[in-house]
Amino acid sequence: MEQQKREYGLFTTIAMIVGIVIGSGIFFKSDDMLGYTGGNVGLAVLVFCIAAFTIVFGCLSFSQLAALTDKPGGVITYANEFVGKRWASMFGWFQVFIYYPTLTVLLSWVVGLYVGLTMGWDLSYVGMIGIGLIWFFICFLYNIFSAKVGGIFQEATVIIKLIPLFAIAIGGLIFGDPIAAIQHPSPEAIEATKTLGWAAAIGPIAFSFDGWIVSMAVAHEVRDSKKNVPRALVAAPLFVLAAYLMYFLGITGYLGVDKVMKLGDTSVAEAATNLIGPTFASIIYVFVTISVMGTVNGVILGYIRLPYSLALRNAIPFSRSLKKINHKLNMPVNSAIFAIAISGVWWVIQYLQNKYSLLINGDIAEIAIAVSYLLYILLYYQVFRLWRKGAVKGILYGVVFPILATLGSLFVLIGGLTNPQFIIFVIICLIAIVGGYLYGKNAYDDVKM
Repeated sequence: MEQQKREYGLFTTIAMIVGIVIGSGIFFKSDDMLGYTGGNVGLAVLVFCIAAFTIVFGCLSFSQLAALTDKPGGVITYANEFVGKRWASMFGWFQVFIYYPTLTVLLSWVVGLYVGLTMGWDLSYVGMIGIGLIWFFICFLYNIFSAKVGGIFQEATVIIKLIPLFAIAIGGLIFGDPIAAIQHPSPEAIEATKTLGWAAAIGPIAFSFDGWIVSMAVAHEVRDSKKNVPRALVAAPLFVLAAYLMYFLGITGYLGVDKVMKLGDTSVAEAATNLIGPTFASIIYVFVTISVMGTVNGVILGYIRLPYSLALRNAIPFSRSLKKINHKLNMPVNSAIFAIAISGVWWVIQYLQNKYSLLINGDIAEIAIAVSYLLYILLYYQVFRLWRKGAVKGILYGVVFPILATLGSLFVLIGGLTNPQFIIFVIICLIAIVGGYLYGKNAYDDVKM
């Protein structure tokens, strides 16, 4: 089997998870959270925590699987090792054909959106796609030609994107009054707790927290992966939760609930202007743009290795070609080209759905995330099963954490059910899932040349 060198350390792995999870969403989701919860800050914080702990307990559960194997493939390997080859193929096809390309395309388009806002350009949708495509290809190219460059960029963007996040968070907490916003909810906020309408916020917030699973795809390239990957999977989501809560409480406590809801997406610029001045407010979009660029980089960093991981198991067409490693670059170049081709299909779908309004109030990426959490439940059960066999030590890791991760996944799924196109999106996802399961009949039981 052709293997890759281990390029990444613990900090890069943590940076990868944090860098992918923290994108632009947190900067522009505060007003949405308040809208879904009727301005109830306490309830919004609860939803943030539910989404975050879904990831935390998912990471804690997956860390046990990561500690038992360091073969390439992430969740594909976990499914293959602990469930069976056809299930591994099923997971792989869903990730290669649905999950990763939809995230990559959507986030690349967001890069185009924020480049326009940063430069003050009045871009058309085609213009945003054009800029997004440029960054899309740039990311693929430097990740193909140098894994180290991709890792260094990931570390750098994590630091850059945290500057505005913590500047507003700390300033808002110091000069604002977040406690009052929680202790004195409006009558509308109190009323929001009496219905399940607030559950609609779970889907979008799950999108803001998603991305941690991408680190699994490069686990085999992490030095001392059986120790460092589990450490990263525990440290990163806790850091993200702390950062998100600080920012949300900071901006709502500083500007006030009503003002955040009224200003909407511009509340971040308003807070920056009041706290630090108009100059900082004007460059806030620069930080956000870099933030999204880092998120795209992280997703692509994981995506280009997935066709290769499936090919090692003969679980995808053109496996003989896709599993080849370019030793000069230490990279599965054919796998990266395949990922670009699949993403190209979704670029076309993204363009058509906007031009002809094929989708209403949603996108396939959001539902793909909900479906992915449903699939993770199968692996959470495997952690419990391994605990019963003695392979996983401790009742917390073997029982409590998998149960809590499962409950969190079901909660995300409930949020997805509120999307009016949920059934249509699930059918699209099922095409890839069923296709992978059927193709997996001829897959190898283990990775081979």
